[in-house]
Amino acid sequence: MAPRSTPTARRVRIGVELRRLRERAGMTTVEAARALGTTQAQISNIEANRFGVSADRVRTLAHIYDCTDQPLIDAVADMAADRTRGWWEEYRDTMPSPLLDLAEMEHHAKALRVCQVINIPGLLQTPEHARALFREAVPPLRPHEIEHRVSHRIKRQAVLFRDVPVPYTAIIHEAALRMQFGGRDVTLAQLHHLIEVSEEPHITLRVIPFDGTSFPTAGHGLDYAHGPVTALDTAQLDTSHGTELVDAAAKLETYRMILDRMQKATLTPTASKDLIHRIAKTF
Repeated sequence: MAPRSTPTARRVRIGVELRRLRERAGMTTVEAARALGTTQAQISNIEANRFGVSADRVRTLAHIYDCTDQPLIDAVADMAADRTRGWWEEYRDTMPSPLLDLAEMEHHAKALRVCQVINIPGLLQTPEHARALFREAVPPLRPHEIEHRVSHRIKRQAVLFRDVPVPYTAIIHEAALRMQFGGRDVTLAQLHHLIEVSEEPHITLRVIPFDGTSFPTAGHGLDYAHGPVTALDTAQLDTSHGTELVDAAAKLETYRMILDRMQKATLTPTASKDLIHRIAKTF
């Protein structure tokens, strides 16, 4: 079997989860290989996602590791069975892989929660707002690279408007609403767009006001994707060096707590929408 050339983060996650199951069982790769009737190298290659793995093999390994968490087994097996190439693969040669992994994460999420302090969440940006942001990228992007980024960002938004849209909660600080990226007209159009999409029943916008009494964190933006089971959740962090995907259980628990605390600092959805209206009137 030929090695995978560029496995996506979702495919890599299968190997990560199988390694975690083996380690919880207290088995070495040698012991796992012996039980499966294969080589240690094969187990290592599966866990490193150098080779693909079938849904049946996932279930066999879970049995060897005495895993009784059937929802988790089913979810990982479903991931292994899904060989569909997503729309984001058309950008494989023109954009950084982490941005493609983000689109894949959003596409498969059962629910999404995000928080942003300075920027409007990507799934809620207008093309003009996104373009203004990409023009300020460091290092600078060339014009065609900017258009690739804008196109990719807008296509990501399809998860909010497909036949079965993903439930989406966005926590936005008032500062992000007042930043005039692209100038007055672009900002005003962006605010009106937020008001419009907030009418969708599956989209919840909550604003942290400047006059709030608490603010749990002032760090980078955070996107949290809920998987079919909690163990398969993923967090994506915006950092100065790019995006970072996190799947360690302890860290995920921390990010859920951060989101919960941030949500407690927000206005209600109705009050948030009223604040956006008032800010729009100042432009």
